[in-house]
Amino acid sequence: MEYVIFDLEWDNVFYKKEKRFINQILQIGAVKLDGDFNITESFTATIRSAISKRVTGRFATLTGITTEKMLKGIPFEDAVRAFNKFSSNADVTMTWSDSDLYTIVENEKLLKDGLSFNMNRYLDLQKLVQAKMREKGYENQNQVSLEVAAEFFGISLDDFSMHTALDDSTVCGKLLGICYNENVFNSLVKDAKDPEFSRRLHFKSYSITDINDKALDKTKFCFKCPKCGAKLNRFSKWKYSNRWFSSTFRCPKCNDKYIARVFAKMTFEGVTYKQRLSKIEKKETENEVQSVPETV
Repeated sequence: MEYVIFDLEWDNVFYKKEKRFINQILQIGAVKLDGDFNITESFTATIRSAISKRVTGRFATLTGITTEKMLKGIPFEDAVRAFNKFSSNADVTMTWSDSDLYTIVENEKLLKDGLSFNMNRYLDLQKLVQAKMREKGYENQNQVSLEVAAEFFGISLDDFSMHTALDDSTVCGKLLGICYNENVFNSLVKDAKDPEFSRRLHFKSYSITDINDKALDKTKFCFKCPKCGAKLNRFSKWKYSNRWFSSTFRCPKCNDKYIARVFAKMTFEGVTYKQRLSKIEKKETENEVQSVPETV
């Protein structure tokens, strides 16, 4: 069994051709591990930007890659070809979270001749590590950073420069050895050659802005009184602002009034929702309140 863990460093730059900012990959780092999780080989490449003559100050401070170092790098295509050769025999390729995969998708248009990162099977190492952390009593359900995970498992970072692709990959390798569980590992591995894997990566989530969108679940726009549990009556039309739908509601029993907010996002799996309900403390006269139909 052979594993490859890689990491990318990218800078947010303006892409004139598409008139937008993109996260351009400027460094690739990777380690190769054997079946006993020993690092057997490493890879690193700094990339010369094809669309920017300098790096941002924040990127240079974070990664240590100055404009001078970036300009001495190699073309993006050469770096990807070299990485593909390095990782060609990997049974499973891993990254810390899948954000690097989405960055790869964003950078595909910069590559020529249909070139892309080659992977056979893929695993999000962050999920494997967090499963082990929860097993050991870690209660925070939010995604953890690589630094937090390393500290949790007692890995000293004194000899590493975090936010450099190779060192981040090396720390990931140490975490893999500590957190490996065959059943959990196998359950998380994805077939990177499966067309659905690619469709998922290329799907762009978006906020739903039309209250009449047929994809919306109308029950998500209904609320109950947090005090008595009665169904709240809506007395204003839904408005959309700053990614949230909002309307005003009143409890028919308590007569308390609320502002309800709903955020709806279309993802590859379907629509996800967030709901908020805030009590209106300021009293309103009854003639200010006019009920409207309960349809969305």
